[in-house]
Amino acid sequence: MSADAGAGSPRLAILAKAPLPGRVKTRLIPALGAAGAAALHVRLLRHTLAMALAATRPERITLWTALDPAHPLFLALAEDHGIRLAAQPEGDLGARMHHALVVLGGPGLLVGSDCPVLTPALLGQCQAALETAEAVCLPAEDGGYALVGVRESHLELFRGIDWGGPRVMAQTRQRARALGWRLACPAEVWDVDRPEDLGRLAALDAFTD
Repeated sequence: MSADAGAGSPRLAILAKAPLPGRVKTRLIPALGAAGAAALHVRLLRHTLAMALAATRPERITLWTALDPAHPLFLALAEDHGIRLAAQPEGDLGARMHHALVVLGGPGLLVGSDCPVLTPALLGQCQAALETAEAVCLPAEDGGYALVGVRESHLELFRGIDWGGPRVMAQTRQRARALGWRLACPAEVWDVDRPEDLGRLAALDAFTD
């Protein structure tokens, strides 16, 4: 953990699916095969967790699990790093994200597990943004976002969003305006969803073998 990840460090929720072949990173299966796509999912999740652990204390991190909450990977991550595990509830993605942010019990950040350019510095910028804004996002190049943070979660921020489509970020900006919230967006990022993302992923130092 970095020296500044002490008091006041962010509360973090990470959403992750169990690495079941054929059930994760399905758009990458034509390029990697089902087992290869699942293996990449594991690498991306481990990277996300490493960035989180460099930004905050493990007891402030909750890994919200799906598909198989008792998967050995999740149990090992909790045992090795001292993070919390919780099963994602029923509902669409917006309802699940809202629930995870509410459970954090105060201002906090939520990330997925497929953004390879997430860094402790970015997490720190997003946490700092909540001092002057009600919400913060890291917009993604595909029209979604890789991180959302709030001072206090409100379900309306996540209601009526076309999850998985190219208008997620635009719709989220509309919801924030309707709530009268200031929405900070410190940086634009990219995530790994499609075969064309694999080339620049391979160019990142953190993902070279």
